[in-house]
Amino acid sequence: MRASLLVRPALAGLLLHVGTGAVCADPVPYRVDGLPRGETLSIRAEPDPAAEVVGEIRARALVVGCTNDTPSRTTWCRVKVGRVVGWARRRYLAPE
Repeated sequence: MRASLLVRPALAGLLLHVGTGAVCADPVPYRVDGLPRGETLSIRAEPDPAAEVVGEIRARALVVGCTNDTPSRTTWCRVKVGRVVGWARRRYLAPE
């Protein structure tokens, strides 16, 4: 599954394409929750646990959409941390 992300200046809005549908959403702050103390949440290139790790979330991330339309049926969220954009497991993200 391929996903693309369009970022407007200053994160004014984001457009997330998942499969054939599109979800428009303003970024929402989430925090890492449910990991052992000191652990970080991996940001992956694709919503797949075997996908390349492109970054990590230590405390907070902007979430722009979540989907369980993945081969594993596990819910993944499109996240942005600094300049890194990718996918993280919803299980470990809690709204601020």
